[in-house]
Amino acid sequence: MSVIVVEFVTLDGVVEDPDGSGGTATGGWAFRHGPEAVAGDKFRLGDRLDTGVLLLGRTTWELFAKLWPGRSGEFPDRLNASAKLVASRTLSDVSAWRNSVLLRGDLVDTVAREERDVIVIGSVGIAQTLARRGLVDEYRLLVFPSVAGAGRRLFDGAAPADLDLVSSTVVGPAVLSTYRTR
Repeated sequence: MSVIVVEFVTLDGVVEDPDGSGGTATGGWAFRHGPEAVAGDKFRLGDRLDTGVLLLGRTTWELFAKLWPGRSGEFPDRLNASAKLVASRTLSDVSAWRNSVLLRGDLVDTVAREERDVIVIGSVGIAQTLARRGLVDEYRLLVFPSVAGAGRRLFDGAAPADLDLVSSTVVGPAVLSTYRTR
């Protein structure tokens, strides 16, 4: 089992509001590079979407539950069919997106016990919590050529760490960099 964190990120490390749906002053930076920049399996998750479980926070899940169920094609079909764990203290119904289940109990304990690969998409608070507990095995960061100047950063408050670069690939206007923790 691996915990994989996937994030859209700016050159200055901002992960907040890549699509502009959060209404932040600097939001929408990923989509300014065109729809192709964010379409499809940019994070190269492949079969892990079939065998792993997506772990999403409430905000990300609500956004995705509005967008993905109405889409079809190779990537949307795989994403929609994926098992999904939703971490939320306020949601009681996650039936809007197929194969979604509310996470019951402690987030860290649940992830530590999970036998499948856990893929954290967006959901910065979850990613940060798991990183602080040493549970993140891999980061897949799609770095866009934008500087937001302000906003939430993935590694805000993180302990110093060294990562191993596994790969770096140009993906449209962005670069997909994969790092493993030591």
